[in-house]
Amino acid sequence: MAFNYDEYLRTDKMPTLWCWGCGDGVILKSLIRAIDKLGWNMDDVCVVSGIGCSGRFSSYINCNTVHTTHGRTLAYATGIKLANPNKKVIVVGGDGDGLAIGGNHTIHASRRNIDLTYLVINNFIYGLTNSQTSPTTPKGMWTVTMDKGNIDPTFDACKLVEAAGASFIARETMIDPKKLEKSLVKAMEHKGFSFVEVFSNCHVNLGRKNKMASAMANLEWIDSISIAKTKFEMLDDEQKIGKFPTGVLKQDETALEYCEAYEKVKEAQRTKTMVKL
Repeated sequence: MAFNYDEYLRTDKMPTLWCWGCGDGVILKSLIRAIDKLGWNMDDVCVVSGIGCSGRFSSYINCNTVHTTHGRTLAYATGIKLANPNKKVIVVGGDGDGLAIGGNHTIHASRRNIDLTYLVINNFIYGLTNSQTSPTTPKGMWTVTMDKGNIDPTFDACKLVEAAGASFIARETMIDPKKLEKSLVKAMEHKGFSFVEVFSNCHVNLGRKNKMASAMANLEWIDSISIAKTKFEMLDDEQKIGKFPTGVLKQDETALEYCEAYEKVKEAQRTKTMVKL
């Protein structure tokens, strides 16, 4: 029997405003299936999104939602989670939103290990605002801000949050929605800060300006740079250059979650003692 997405969508907002062939719709459906698999009550779910194409997630999914300012999704989400520690808070952002203007919030949410699921849709460009260079734009690619080719070094977002202390890290592509769904389930089950990067296509504002004129051509490029973690680990160092491992890259269930640590702060205030961690 076909899955009923309408139960989870604000159908009055359909059709979406995303470009034809955009991966965001595939990712939204994977997220919905993951929530359904976990059996969560949508009244207990809050989706926080920022500015960019991914910011539309909070418009389309039928639960508690907050559409925030650029780069501040995790700041809002941290407040929401601390005030409502029993609720399920999912944050959705793009590579520009989460790694440029919001990069400091990504770092500090990671090190605090607060129980949020952060879904970063990486399309390697500022897609909504017409093709400016983002922190993940590959070197040499054309953008409106570097029209002779990008010279900026690029972020590996998963390595960034690993260094900052995130306790769950995964990377998938929208090419395999079932694998993405499984990783999202694991991320949302995890107690702590869960970072899920998803490679997605922006064939309109990245692809067609870099010799990838169709959605399929853009996806073929994404497929060429991504490789399953088990296969990636078998490569030598030279072969790993330009490749990104996919799957669950880190899962630490021992780290203290931030809301639980904050409860210890409140207890210390009540008892006039020092925090015991």
